[in-house]
Amino acid sequence: MEDIEDLLAGGAGGAPPGFRLPLNAVGVNPKRNTSKRSISKQDEVTHSNRDSLAPPSMKIPGTQTIYIKTFGCSHNQSDSEYMAGQLTAFGYGLTEVPEDADLWLINTCTVKSPSQSAMSTLITRGRSGKKPLVIAGCVPQGSRDLKELEGVSVVGVQQIDRVVEIVEETLKGHEVRLLNRKTLPALDLPKVRRNNFIEILPINVGCLGACTYCKTKHARGHLGSYTVESLVERVRTVISEGVKEIWLSSEDTGAYGRDIGVNLPILLNAIVKELPSDQSTMLRIGMTNPPFILEHLKEIAAVLRHPCVYTFLHVPVQSGSDAVLTAMNREYTSGEFRTVVDTLTELVPGMQIATDIICGFPGETDEDFSQTVGLIKDYKFAQVHISQFYPRPGTPAAKMKKVQSKIVKQRSRELTCVFEAFAPYTGMEGKEERIWITEIATDGVHLVGHTKGYIQVLVSGPESMLGTSAIARITSVGRWSVFGEVIETLSSTNVVTQVLEEKKPPCTSDVSTCDTCNCSAQSCGEGKSVEACNISGDMTRRDDKTQGKSNKEEEEKRQVVSHWGFVDKALVCGVFVSSLTILVLMISIASRVLLRQ
Repeated sequence: MEDIEDLLAGGAGGAPPGFRLPLNAVGVNPKRNTSKRSISKQDEVTHSNRDSLAPPSMKIPGTQTIYIKTFGCSHNQSDSEYMAGQLTAFGYGLTEVPEDADLWLINTCTVKSPSQSAMSTLITRGRSGKKPLVIAGCVPQGSRDLKELEGVSVVGVQQIDRVVEIVEETLKGHEVRLLNRKTLPALDLPKVRRNNFIEILPINVGCLGACTYCKTKHARGHLGSYTVESLVERVRTVISEGVKEIWLSSEDTGAYGRDIGVNLPILLNAIVKELPSDQSTMLRIGMTNPPFILEHLKEIAAVLRHPCVYTFLHVPVQSGSDAVLTAMNREYTSGEFRTVVDTLTELVPGMQIATDIICGFPGETDEDFSQTVGLIKDYKFAQVHISQFYPRPGTPAAKMKKVQSKIVKQRSRELTCVFEAFAPYTGMEGKEERIWITEIATDGVHLVGHTKGYIQVLVSGPESMLGTSAIARITSVGRWSVFGEVIETLSSTNVVTQVLEEKKPPCTSDVSTCDTCNCSAQSCGEGKSVEACNISGDMTRRDDKTQGKSNKEEEEKRQVVSHWGFVDKALVCGVFVSSLTILVLMISIASRVLLRQ
C-alpha cells in the first residue's frame, strides 16, 4: 500500500452453511428471458455488454481463478481481504497474475484523481483482454454513473458480503449492480490476509466531517460504528489465529462511537486488555482528524504509553493556514493541531506523528503556503504525505477558483525539498531497540521490523523470523528507515523479564532506592556513583535469578507430585502394602524357626 494506512492465498472447501444465497436474491434475469420485470435502480442486473465482457465461463462454478487489485487506504485493503476470504471459502482460486485469471475484481479509491485514472486504465486493459470485470470500492459507490463503469458489474462498499453472488453471475455473462446501503458487513466473514501477521480491523465506516474537497464521504457515507463487543471479540479471534499486529482502520478513528454512545478511549481500553502481556501482538491506532481527538488527548496518550501499543499516530493537518482550513471546512485551526502534537509529544515518550499536506488548495496564497512550510519546519515530522490539490467531481472545492497549475507544482516541490532535508533518525546509531518483524522488504533481502515508535528497521535474517520480536542494534540510518542487526530474538520468558524491568519505578535522588529503579547517569543520587548503582542492580538481578532458579526447582518437584494421577497413586500404595506383607511374612517365618529350635 502506498498510503500511510497501508493477495495471494489459496483455499479450498465449500461455502459455510447458509452462506450461499439463492439466485433470486440478486434478481438475475435469465439470459434469454425477454419478459419485462420491475428491477430496482440500485440493485440492477442486466445482460452483459458482449463487446466488453468475455463469454460465460465454461468451467464448473466456484472453480475459476480471480485476480484482485486494490487501490487506496487500509480500509480498502481490509475489504479486499474479506472479499478474497469469501471467494476462497466458496472454492475460487486467487492469482497475482492478471492474465491467468478468469475474472478481475478491482477495488477502487476515489480520494485522488491518479488512483481513479489507474482504475480506468486497468478497466480498459481488462476489456481488451476480454476479462469479466467486477468493480468494487469507493468509485462505483460515489460515482455510479461514471462512463467507465458501463457494461461491468459493480459492488458497493457495504455489499462486500455478497461478492460471491456477484462473481458467479458475472462469470455467467450478466452485469450486476449492488449499491444499496445496508447494515455494516459482519467482522467474522472469511478473510484472506495480504500479510498473515497483520489484521486490518475496520472500527467504523464513514465520518462526521464535510470537507469541501473530499469525495470519500460520498462513498462511505455518514459515521457507522461497530460495537465495542464485536470489535473485542474480533481481536480475541485474530490473536488466536497468530496475528502479531492489529491496525485499527477507518475514515476517522477519532470519531469512533459517537453514533452509538461510546468513544475511542473506551474502545482502546477494552482492546488493550485482550493483548498478550508478553507484547507478542501490537496495536496500531489508525488515522484520526484533530477535532475529535482534542477532548480525549490525555486518555489517548495513556493508551499510547501501553507496552502493546505503537507510539505512533497519523493526524492529517492538510494546511498550516487557518484561512485555508476554513475553506476546506476542516473544523479546527492550526493552533489546535499544534495542541494535539505538543500534548502527545509531552505525554508519550518516543511519540511519532505523521501528517498530510495538500498543496495548492483553491484560494491558497503565498502567505498561506508559507505558514504551512513554517508548521512543517517547526515539528520536522518524520513522515509527511504531500499531494497536490485534485478537484473531485461533485465536491464544493471543485467549483472554487483554482490556483495555477504551475504554482501548485512549484509549491509541492518546495515543500518536498524542505521535508526531505530533515534527518529524523540521526542519533539512533548504536542504540538497541526492540522491534516487531512482520514483513519482507521490497528488496527481497531484508526483513522489516518496527520499533515501538513505528520506525522502520531493516534487518537481515531468515524468513522464519517473521512474526517474532527481537532486540536489534541500529547500525546506520537513512532518510526513510534505519538498518540494524538482530542481537537477540525474544521468547516469552525473556519478554516477561523485560516487562518486569520496565515496570520498575523511575529514578529519584534517593540513593536507597537506586538498586531497584531504572538508573541512568543523570538520575542517580550524588551519594552513589552510577557504576555502584549499576553493580548493585546487577547483583540484585543475579540474586533474583538464583532465587528464581531455586524456586523453579522446587516448583518442578511440586509439579511432578501434582501430576500423579489416581492410577499412579494406587500403584505406589500397592507396592507399599506388598512390601509390608512380605516383611510381616519374613518375620513370622523367622519366629517359627526360632521357636522350633
